[in-house]
Amino acid sequence: MKHLYDFQLIESVARTGSMRRAAEDMNLTGSALNRRIRRFEEDFGFEIFERLPGGVRLNPAGEMLLHHYRSTRSDLARVRSQVADLAGERRGHVSIACSQALTPYFLPEQIARYRAQHPGVTFAVKVGDRAQAEAQLENFAADLVLVYEPVYLVDFAVIETLPQRVHAILSASDPLAVKPELRLREVLARPCVLPSTQYGVRHLLELGTRKLKRQFDPVVESDSFDLIRHYIQHEQAIGFQIPIGLREPADGSLVFRPIAERDVPVGNLFLGQRQGRTLPVASARFAMQLASVFANAAG
Repeated sequence: MKHLYDFQLIESVARTGSMRRAAEDMNLTGSALNRRIRRFEEDFGFEIFERLPGGVRLNPAGEMLLHHYRSTRSDLARVRSQVADLAGERRGHVSIACSQALTPYFLPEQIARYRAQHPGVTFAVKVGDRAQAEAQLENFAADLVLVYEPVYLVDFAVIETLPQRVHAILSASDPLAVKPELRLREVLARPCVLPSTQYGVRHLLELGTRKLKRQFDPVVESDSFDLIRHYIQHEQAIGFQIPIGLREPADGSLVFRPIAERDVPVGNLFLGQRQGRTLPVASARFAMQLASVFANAAG
């Protein structure tokens, strides 16, 4: 909408930290963008950017203004969704921030199931670590988050939780594969492939090692869960993941075994939204679908 264009320009400048780069992104000349920002500041009554030798950045007034814009944009999307729903169009857009564990199997299945009933609804899935997912929720970049062992839970309204034990990923030929459950001390004696420290799985594993007064010495550390899973096929090492992100391959080359709860605590996968926010219709209905799946899986 036309009256929101100035805010889009402001957001672009804030994101890039540069009038010139923002102008390029918005297909404007640098002078035209600068004049428009200056005119906005005059109308608003306050400067919103600090002009620095190397670029620009929002001042406190600008940060408040940008937060207001993002909140307004979110409310507008909700109203549009509600109006479309009243008109029987069943349209909308659902934005989700999540951990990698949700992307191979769970979310594709759930999105396809939802779209089979509401083909006019589109989705955006933004993958990151748990802190990044919470930040997406905070700045209205995501309607919903699916995150394992959140870091902060600030302004986070929990919709549903699903317990998830940490599982080891092993080659089917590994001597430990015959055991139904693994002890942490057994795992520590072997080469390990670990997720990076910002992930919930790593956090829980390190809680376990502290109790044993031990520590991991991984042969590979990565923020890619795909790499962790596939590396096991090249070296008889042990990787880690939560079961919602695992499926045994058809060739039986890999197996998954839980780590004993007395060694590593059970974590929780959280489905949540921003505290106090009324979700657009499509997002609210998708959240209800996921909450039902979580509740059924938890028994």
